[in-house]
Amino acid sequence: KEHQQAKDFLDMAQRYFSDAKPFKEKGDFVNAFAAVNYAHAWLDAGARLKFFNIGKEAGKLFAAD
Repeated sequence: KEHQQAKDFLDMAQRYFSDAKPFKEKGDFVNAFAAVNYAHAWLDAGARLKFFNIGKEAGKLFAAD
């Protein structure tokens, strides 16, 4: 179950990151930035739930500590 949840969190992060690219290409930097932030939020939540092994140094990038 946890493995599937981790895959789901990663999938959502990838989807939001992919969504950011067309916004950026159109010059819509606000929505591109928002989509990248949503992608990071999914990764951050997955790290916090210990779905991802982020290592000690990555604790600076995520709220997982």
